[in-house]
Amino acid sequence: MKTLTLSIVVYKNYGEVVEAIESLEKYTSGSIDKTVYIIDNTDCSTDEEFAKREEFKKQLKRFEDVQFRTNNTNQGFGKGHNMILDEIDSKYHAIVNPDILFKEDAFKEIITFMDENQKVGMVIPRLEDEKGNLQAVYRTELTIFDMFIRMFMKNKFKKRQAKHTMQDMDYTKVFDVPFGQGSFLVIRTDLYRELEGFDDRFFMYLEDADLCKRVNKVSKLVYYPGATVIHKWEKGSHKNKKLFKIHVQSMFKYFFKWGFKLF
Repeated sequence: MKTLTLSIVVYKNYGEVVEAIESLEKYTSGSIDKTVYIIDNTDCSTDEEFAKREEFKKQLKRFEDVQFRTNNTNQGFGKGHNMILDEIDSKYHAIVNPDILFKEDAFKEIITFMDENQKVGMVIPRLEDEKGNLQAVYRTELTIFDMFIRMFMKNKFKKRQAKHTMQDMDYTKVFDVPFGQGSFLVIRTDLYRELEGFDDRFFMYLEDADLCKRVNKVSKLVYYPGATVIHKWEKGSHKNKKLFKIHVQSMFKYFFKWGFKLF
């Protein structure tokens, strides 16, 4: 059994993934026995796309602990990660976005913390932007009001937004998190399998909120300040109409599943 497995779902952003893996290998202790699974959701229907994938696969051969899988089509974020669910054999599993960069041995610290805190089922560390600013990826329980503000009224209700993004918490200390963004989460593999991974009815967006809610029903998700990673975070649905539509659809799926909590 490995100490750690990681899954990174790719959609055309090959260069970003190589950069992420390079930083992972640079900073992660060699004493951590790990396997990194790259799941490619890119539809390589053209010669150009196919050539880019083949070049990407060649670059991955530099890393002995990386394995490549492909869906040959965009199956969505959750379904992509679930592709290797029955394959992973590890104590801990990390769900990692392609736009994550490492600047320290984050996994050593997280694994030590989880080994010492058996009641913790999943951890989200400190996520910073490239300038070192803490990102607002830690949130209270989702409500219709908070989602409406976030999606349609970003410049209003600042106090409410601050409360929803847990800006009143002490980020030098460990605390429970109802919903941690799925850019970087470390979960006990046994728990991940017990929960059957992501609910792949969510194509993209809020599948992480759903997973966090299910984790917190049987264990707990906590913020851990002893490890930091960099998250570039482009916030695609704020700029793209197609992604925005998917985000809204996921919001309805979430509230139909868990109940329409207004406030």
